[in-house]
Amino acid sequence: MCACTRPLISVYSEKGEVSGKNVTMPAVFKAPIRPDIVNFVHTNLRKNSRQPYAVSELAGHQTSAESWGTGRAVARIPRVRGGGTHRSGQGAFGNMCRGGRMFAPTKTWRRWHRRVNITQKRYAICSALAASALPALVMSKGHRIEEIPELPLVVEDKVEGYKKTKEAVLLLKKLKAWNDIKKVYASQRMRAGKGKMRNRRRIQRKGPCIIFNEDNGIIKAFRNIPGITVLNVNKLNILRLAPGGHVGRFCIWTESAFRKLDELYGTWRKPATLKSNYK
Repeated sequence: MCACTRPLISVYSEKGEVSGKNVTMPAVFKAPIRPDIVNFVHTNLRKNSRQPYAVSELAGHQTSAESWGTGRAVARIPRVRGGGTHRSGQGAFGNMCRGGRMFAPTKTWRRWHRRVNITQKRYAICSALAASALPALVMSKGHRIEEIPELPLVVEDKVEGYKKTKEAVLLLKKLKAWNDIKKVYASQRMRAGKGKMRNRRRIQRKGPCIIFNEDNGIIKAFRNIPGITVLNVNKLNILRLAPGGHVGRFCIWTESAFRKLDELYGTWRKPATLKSNYK
């Protein structure tokens, strides 16, 4: 599946109006969209943040038990020795016994991390970027973009100099992107399961992804708005561009970041100048 894109993209001012400037659509937005590769890369990269865990080596073996052998019309499982207590005579050690060890106790030397080919990671990022330009895929991800003027959405570089959250909020409202933030507010809820005990009590949906070229305060301006992700165009991350391994993240670009994509990912005729051995 490939994206059908327009040759020129309008640049919007901080007032949400067309500034009169246009930028050429980068070639990366015409890349084939491969959800299978995106999902594969996302799944493997997520494994690199896991922490090793294992049960105690002594668990289930901290008792004295011996099998009674045959001829007593009972199972040959090891049994606790002695008498005078309910515990004596009970089965021990086996994974089928109460108080016994688990089957195949977990070890810390499991292969936790995965290596992913560089070309695969780059292909996944290109696919995620191409999918972010298709309104159908962005809406299928759950983003509220009904009033957005166009996708991809590009704003002036003046936004990179924002230092106050109130400026960022006003910009999102002018661009008609605030509906996506209201969706995030409405989705805030308590997590189901044991994550509540592990400092992960509250969960919420994802909002827009702000992609910039140079940080002149833009990170501090946007980072405290729920659901917002702020990314540098030089360090695009598939875990942020395709949360959950699903393509279609709603992205808002600054003009300089948008223009830099051809240098980062190349075109059909010219290889990338900022990345080696990639075309």
